[in-house]
Amino acid sequence: MRFLISLFLLGVLQAQGQWKSFEISPRGDTLNRIDLQGKRQGPWFITVPELRGERGYEEQGYFEKDKKEGEWSRFSREGILIAEEQYRWGLLNGRQKYYSYFGGLVRVENWRAIDPANAFDTVRVYDLNDPNKIVGQVVVKNEGVSMKHGTWIYYDPRTGKVEEKLEYVMNRLKEEVGEDETGVTSLKPIDPRSKPSYVPTTDSVGNKKVSKPAVIQDYEKKNSGKKSIRVRDGSTGN
Repeated sequence: MRFLISLFLLGVLQAQGQWKSFEISPRGDTLNRIDLQGKRQGPWFITVPELRGERGYEEQGYFEKDKKEGEWSRFSREGILIAEEQYRWGLLNGRQKYYSYFGGLVRVENWRAIDPANAFDTVRVYDLNDPNKIVGQVVVKNEGVSMKHGTWIYYDPRTGKVEEKLEYVMNRLKEEVGEDETGVTSLKPIDPRSKPSYVPTTDSVGNKKVSKPAVIQDYEKKNSGKKSIRVRDGSTGN
């Protein structure tokens, strides 16, 4: 027993030497780590309180050098999965899924993050009818934000029926992308008078509830009874 206690204390001391601050879950996991340079690293659990009528939520995922990286899951305070997001360099990247507060799938988005180290990025444009056919390329300046790129699908969360599909090429709708005299795909100017072609539907019943991950349950159990839990919001400038 003394040996096990010594090993535990040794682990705690080593962790304290690596991190400026961190939290220990009831299972012994090290969460919400801030390194000696003040950057968030590793697994994080974040509680965002209700604000100005906006519902509060909880999310979990990983930070790498103070930026969100990989898969992040978001839950309502009732434990319902409301978002599954993918990040790279702290920016949305790849397929994202969003659900109503009753559990129905509302929309699927596709984003592309550009490496902050690159001033420009060249993106291939594929034929809508033949995903393997490249019809051109688009050169895009790196503005430090994610861009809509790929298929966006909107659903009726009650029935799961597809209501609309939109195809984006680096923030532009596919029909706004044309070809110049050389045959290379280019982006047409956006008409500032144009209006969005789709307004998402509101939440509707589905009553689909999922269990919160163990790390969230452990964290809530540890902090139950406290008036408030002060945790960073995890914003990565996105």
